[in-house]
Amino acid sequence: MFPVIQVGPLAIQAAGLFVIVAVYVGVMLSSRRADQAGVKAETLENLIVSGLMGFLAGGRVLFALQHWSSFRASPLDLLSPNPALFDVAGGMGIGALTVLIFGRRKGLALWPTLDALTPFLATLMVGVGLAHLADGSAFGRETTLPWGIELHGAVRHPSQVYEVATALFILWWVGLRRAAGPAGMRFLNFVVWTAGAWLFLEAFRGDSTLILGGIRLEQVVAWAVLALGLAGRGSIIGRKDDGERQEESRR
Repeated sequence: MFPVIQVGPLAIQAAGLFVIVAVYVGVMLSSRRADQAGVKAETLENLIVSGLMGFLAGGRVLFALQHWSSFRASPLDLLSPNPALFDVAGGMGIGALTVLIFGRRKGLALWPTLDALTPFLATLMVGVGLAHLADGSAFGRETTLPWGIELHGAVRHPSQVYEVATALFILWWVGLRRAAGPAGMRFLNFVVWTAGAWLFLEAFRGDSTLILGGIRLEQVVAWAVLALGLAGRGSIIGRKDDGERQEESRR
């Protein structure tokens, strides 16, 4: 893998660079498609920036609170660029809460806003996959297939390549095609496709969290997300059909 990109005297962390580029590209793609969802591009950009700030600040502060004795001895570690000093789940929670608060203050409609955010989220998935490829994390299980790669002392599935390929497909198929259907359908399609890809990819991972004697925790979560996404799609389609029937009855 290539954890560091050397540019003259500069050593750039490849994983972080890929994520930063993905954020930048994702913001541009979502901004260009904001009008299709009835959301102002400037408002959407501010929403994304607020969410990212909440994610970064929340993840670091929550990690510091969990390891207070270490940070009390070295408070400047709060500003450290080390990604290991970060609570990802907590940061995502704070980021989502920040987005909700910002959206309510600006009076943004939920489903159109989520539709507008979908290209950004899909592009971010590509960046995360490239980050995994760069630093060798999210590695695959051992394999004898001819396209296996040498990693961590064994020949393994190139699970990071699978991840990037599926993320690119979802970005193109769901995030970039012109939306067809009622508000919320683009986002829920993204949720369904992402959960399905997650189920597929976890079968090749070598670092999954196992519970109850071998069940992959990530796949359990993916099944739950897939069910919620399908239920949401069904609800939207049902409301659309009811509205069409009511319109026909008025005629």
